[in-house]
This record gives sequence, C-alpha cells and structure tokens, in this order.
Amino acid sequence: MSMVPLYYREYGDAAPSLILLHGLFGSSANWSSIARELSGQFRVIVPDLRNHGRSLHAEPMDYAVMVEDVQALIDTLKLDRPLVVGHSMGGKVAMRLALESPGVVAGIGVVDIAPVDYGHDFSSVFAGFEAVDLARLSDRAEANRQMAAFVPDAAVRAFLLQNLVHERDGWHWRLNLPLLRVSIGTVTAFEVPPGAHYERPAHFIFGTRSDYVQKAYWPTIQTLFPGAVFCPVEGAGHWVYAERRDTFLDCLKDLLDAHRDAVP
Repeated sequence: MSMVPLYYREYGDAAPSLILLHGLFGSSANWSSIARELSGQFRVIVPDLRNHGRSLHAEPMDYAVMVEDVQALIDTLKLDRPLVVGHSMGGKVAMRLALESPGVVAGIGVVDIAPVDYGHDFSSVFAGFEAVDLARLSDRAEANRQMAAFVPDAAVRAFLLQNLVHERDGWHWRLNLPLLRVSIGTVTAFEVPPGAHYERPAHFIFGTRSDYVQKAYWPTIQTLFPGAVFCPVEGAGHWVYAERRDTFLDCLKDLLDAHRDAVP
C-alpha cells in the first residue's frame, strides 16, 4: 500500500481548516465556487484524489489508500482536526476516514452518498469516454458530440469533459480510466472497519431527486454515525452543491458554524 502525495488547491488562511473532497470522475475544480465562498471563514483545502485531476495515477484504487492519502495531506499541512466534506466517492472517503481515525476529524459532511454498496457499473460513462477519438480530435466540441450517444445528459457530459486536457503531445484524459474501470466495484462498495462508529457531528446532505440516500439506508447511517443529521435539498439531483448551491450551503451552515466556534 503506497501513499500518494495529493495535488491540492488552497483558499483562504483563516482557521479552522476545511477539506472538500470531490466525487468519482471529478476533481478539485468542482468545488472552486464553494471553496471561494467559504475562504473568508476557513482555510479550505481541496485535493485531487488519486487517479483524478492533477494527482498521480497509482494502484490500488480503494478507500483504504484514499484515506491514507488524505491523512498524509492532513499531516503534511499540519491541519488540526479539520472538518471534512465529501461528495459521492469523496463522501465515502470522509466517512471511512472518520470511522478509522475519529480523533483526526472534527466532523464530516457527506453529500449524496451513504455507507452502502451500490450496484452502478458506470458502463455508459466509460463507453462515453472511449467514444472520444483522442488521436483525431480537433476540439472540445467534437468530443462532446462523440460522447453524446452514450451520455445523453448535457450537464453530465460537461462535468466529464472537464477531465479532457490538450497538451503539447495532444489530447488526454486526466483520469486513470483503465484503473477506474477495473476498480469500479471497489469504488461503489463500502467496507466498514470492524466495530467502528463515529460520535462527532456527521451531516448527510442529499438531493430529493437522487436515489443515493434512500430512507432504507438511514438505519445503517445512524448505527455508524449516531450523531447523524439529515438535510434533504429539494429539487436537487446527485450534484447537490452545483444544482442548489444556496440550499446546500444552508444545510452545511450548522456544521460549519459549530466547527468555526469550536476554535479558541
């Protein structure tokens, strides 16, 4: 198991510290608007998780090593009990970190994900990535057209295409797509450390148009996180913080206020 030093963006320098974690196929750029909004009150650290964004491509791709990467970042930056907020896959990283090392994390915000196994294989998304002919690609608009047959939702395509970059030797995906494809069953699962639970604040924020945080999952959440608070965001799908930004921030407010007020 080898730790990866994560690329990260930093916003603001006010204590206390807040870490924002992106989801599968995402990057630190996804959080830029929220990070800027909160930078006046917090030191906001937004990493690219391994095999995403500007961070290194490295095996394996599982929650044990992703937690190790984030823990190393906390140690390197000498962050004192940061609040960790994660979306989707990033939410699972936040949960696993809190369950493994409860003393390290002041609280967690978990955005549209639960500590359960999901059956998604993202086959249409991978097909969309593969449909883009990088060797002959002329521009981003052409990539968008090529992907459309497999990923019909324009907003989802726009999100995925943020990973497409043009460099001196041509077009590339910043994602480690081959490894993500073979690891997808691990990424959609969730393994709980034996006997683990996290007593500190844990806010679960989810979109009412998303099926990722169903009522059936609440007992599992409450067993692992006895202090769980649920905040539904009306009209939002999976990308809660992008679709209903202000309501999302309202849901996060109590957690942020408690974290800020706890600092001497």
